[in-house]
Parts: sequence; C-alpha cells; structure tokens
Amino acid sequence: MKILVTGVKGQLGYDMVNELTGRGIEAVGVDIDDMDITDAAGVEAVIAKAAPDAVIHCAAYTAVDAAEENEAACRRVNAEGTRNIAKVCKELDIKMIYISTDYVFSGQGEHFWKPEDDCDPQSVYGQTKYEGELAVRNTLDKYFIVRIAWVFGINGKNFVKTMLNLSQNHKTIRVVNDQFGSPTYTYDLAKLLADMVVTQKYGVYHATNEGICSWYDFARAIFKEAGVEVEVLPVTSEEYGAKAKRPANSRMDNGKLTENGFHRLPPWQDALHRYVSVLKEQKFF
Repeated sequence: MKILVTGVKGQLGYDMVNELTGRGIEAVGVDIDDMDITDAAGVEAVIAKAAPDAVIHCAAYTAVDAAEENEAACRRVNAEGTRNIAKVCKELDIKMIYISTDYVFSGQGEHFWKPEDDCDPQSVYGQTKYEGELAVRNTLDKYFIVRIAWVFGINGKNFVKTMLNLSQNHKTIRVVNDQFGSPTYTYDLAKLLADMVVTQKYGVYHATNEGICSWYDFARAIFKEAGVEVEVLPVTSEEYGAKAKRPANSRMDNGKLTENGFHRLPPWQDALHRYVSVLKEQKFF
C-alpha cells in the first residue's frame, strides 16, 4: 500500500509518515515546496505521479488569529486546496482522510460534541475548515473526516513548547481558564489514522486523547511534568484577548471510534508524560 501525506513538515504530517513507514507502508510526504495545494493542476500532477491508494490531508492554514485578517489566503488553503485534493481522489478513485477541527462548532455549552452535531464556526479558521469538510463530503464517497483538537507533537510549534520556552524568562505566566478540551498527542493520532486508512469504515469521526481540562490546567500539568517551577495565573478569555474567537467548549465525543472497532487514544496525562520525556531526551529544556 502507498499513502500520500500532505503537510509533512507539520506536527501530524511528520508523525504520520513515521508511523506509516514503521508499519511497512510506503509513505509519500509532501509539503508546499513539493505540492502547493492551492494549485489544482499541480495537485493533480503530483498525486497522479505518486499513484497512492489513499491521501491523508494534514496540511492546513492554522494561524487562527492571522486568518481573521487574511481570510482569502486562509480559504485558498483550507477550502479550495482541500477541494483540489478531493477532486483528484475522486478521479483516481482513492480514499481520503481530511483532518478537521473542533473550531467547526460554536464552542458554546458544556456538552461533548458528537460528529453529527450541527456546525456553527465562529472564526475564519473554523469557517474555512468547515468549507473544506463540505468539499470532501460533496465530492467523495470514500472519505474520513477526522476532527481533532489541542494538538502537540515533536515537529513544529505547540502549546507545550510555548509554555516551556516562556518559563525560561518568566516567573509568572497568564493562561486562560475558561476554555475546555482534550490535549492530543500527534504520535497517538498517527497510530489511529494508520489503523483507519486501511479500512472502509468511512464517515466523520472525533479523535482526541481522553480526558478534559482547561488550558490553565494543562499548563500547570506541563510544568509539573517537566519539573519546572513557574506561577501560572488563571485569566478569562476576555482578559487575555485574541483577534479570533476561541471555543470555550472543545469537549469532543470520541464514541464513534469505539463503535467502529478503533482504539480510543490514551488519557492526555499519559500522552503528556510520554511527550515531555521525548523533549527531555532531545534536550529541548
């Protein structure tokens, strides 16, 4: 089997290629230098030449605040770029996994979002990722849409690395305490997606590590795990201030994974422990 992975320089794309390769599956990792997903002709040429059995589409415009001022650029990547890939998958009759986000929901309430719940994105990023979902649904029959949240991985920037970097020069750090979700390790996600892509159990899924916390709780856990002493001050989203509206409720219902025979991801605390251990080995801090 051969699988093409977009966004190989990002957190999930990097782990995805490593996981597939480790399973003896041929992985073709591409990023913008290899395949600009906004170029329809280029997308068709690269995928046709690779002739994969599936595409796992991890590439995205993820700068949430910048997207508010660069809506057209964000839409070209997240919506139009995804549509370009979906069209080629349709032409070549190959399956596609599209990585989406908790931002497609309103972010209100305290319930767990189910895959079939109505979408009501509150930001440009969320809206364009939802448009990407629609492009996949309206183009393909053989597709998986996997919504993820609060991701951290070895390759690239994330909340864990940001906190550890800030702690080197700050004795106190302000972190929001009114947004709730599940920190999710891309290493664990990659294992799930590798299990999923070889099946025909198509549809929309939610996939996060198990357990819920606030960003404030997460920050405190990071410093405890890393053995770093720093004071974490809880603040509201309003006090913190950000251009794009963040979901207050990113609780995701992962039950469909179990229903379809997939393993749910381990608790986020376990994932964080393993991740920080890797960062220590790499002398990140």
